[in-house]
Amino acid sequence: MSIVPAEAVSGRIRTDRDTVRESQEHPLAPRARLLPSLAAVYRAQLSRARVARIPLLFVATFQSVGIMILMRGVVDGGGEARAVVAGSSVLVVAFVALNLLAQYFGQLRASGGLDHYATLPVPPAAVVLGAAGAYASFTVPGTLVTAVTGSVLFQLPLTHLWVLVAVIPLSGAALAGLGAACGLLAPRPELATLLGQLGMSAALLLGVLPADRLPGPVGYARDLLPSTYGVEAFARTFDAHPDWSAVALDLGVCAAVGVCSLAVATWAYRRAAVR
Repeated sequence: MSIVPAEAVSGRIRTDRDTVRESQEHPLAPRARLLPSLAAVYRAQLSRARVARIPLLFVATFQSVGIMILMRGVVDGGGEARAVVAGSSVLVVAFVALNLLAQYFGQLRASGGLDHYATLPVPPAAVVLGAAGAYASFTVPGTLVTAVTGSVLFQLPLTHLWVLVAVIPLSGAALAGLGAACGLLAPRPELATLLGQLGMSAALLLGVLPADRLPGPVGYARDLLPSTYGVEAFARTFDAHPDWSAVALDLGVCAAVGVCSLAVATWAYRRAAVR
């Protein structure tokens, strides 16, 4: 048994104290802030998903345009035409932000990709918001093409299409939060895909079909789907004199649901990342 000299012990203690003091005075790196982390995740997700998701965006756009062409033989004009055009336009947002995002997070959880994000010095909210924003960005061209095509097809005015600047991000935030939560909470990626498909089907049936033609119980389900408030806000702008207070109220509901759904998705990310 060797005896360590007291001078060596005191020197080692002094060295350890100096190291701790220096680490406290000069930390390794500052904590990552939300906005820079969000921008970095958004750019990374946007460049990664561009090649794979653009063909699916064409599918979503052609699907919505095809639905409007089919409904042209049933709907002549008036409020029903406005509902069909608005619902088909928001359906593009639902296809990408809800369906594809649920599949993405479901596959990311199953493949262990969440472990990679867990090692990065970024807040969980930045990961969810960055991915949701990147996927929602792909909906802009398809939604614009669908809205313009539908307006020409049903002879609706193009004057207030600028309202899509608010409808797309607010509806996209609400649906993207739901899609991310479905993908992160689903125990298997197949179930996440199923939930995304069911959500998109609900957006199709409850958003595109005119509300006055739906049965009573289905109408209550329509009120629970956040994307229908974006549909209502967009449909109101086709009137000769839009009720802008009602438009703002519908968009406010979309914004409130978007904040809540993204908060739930962030909680689901933390829950899935620690497992």
